[in-house]
Amino acid sequence: MRATSFVWNVCKSSFTCGLIGLTVSDRIASVVHVRGFSMSPTFNPPNNTSLGLFTDDHVLVEKHCLTDYKFSHGDVVVFCSPRDYREKQIKRITGMPGDWVSVPLSYDAVKIPEGHCWVEGDNPTNSLDSRSFGPIPLGLIRGRVTHVIWPPQRVGKIDQKLPRNGLSL
Repeated sequence: MRATSFVWNVCKSSFTCGLIGLTVSDRIASVVHVRGFSMSPTFNPPNNTSLGLFTDDHVLVEKHCLTDYKFSHGDVVVFCSPRDYREKQIKRITGMPGDWVSVPLSYDAVKIPEGHCWVEGDNPTNSLDSRSFGPIPLGLIRGRVTHVIWPPQRVGKIDQKLPRNGLSL
């Protein structure tokens, strides 16, 4: 009888903790593993990648910004790729609705429509971003990156900055 009671209590506690954890990761904040070099040097700087998985950056993603789509220029966001919704990407917002953005390797400019934003990687030579697939709907954004939380030597807040080459006309 005691063994059954113990197992039942462990199951209830595990289920409760799981529900709380799922709610927190879905509504408040989550941790995302950053792979690749499209956001280097902000994430995964070149001198940080020699040891692989254990030194890849892990970031904290807050989700309060999703209630009213409260984003601004320079925010780093996690979003579902417009080409494959199962793939998550991390990029910096460089244009908001109504902004005019110059298209690279062209004399064209794009006006970002309402409900969309323009995202670019900090490493333009190694980034698949709005320069390739255009403005993304704000509804694809899953949260704003606020801090690097791993590896320990890189723990810190993410700066809200814009690329040097500018963005709007």
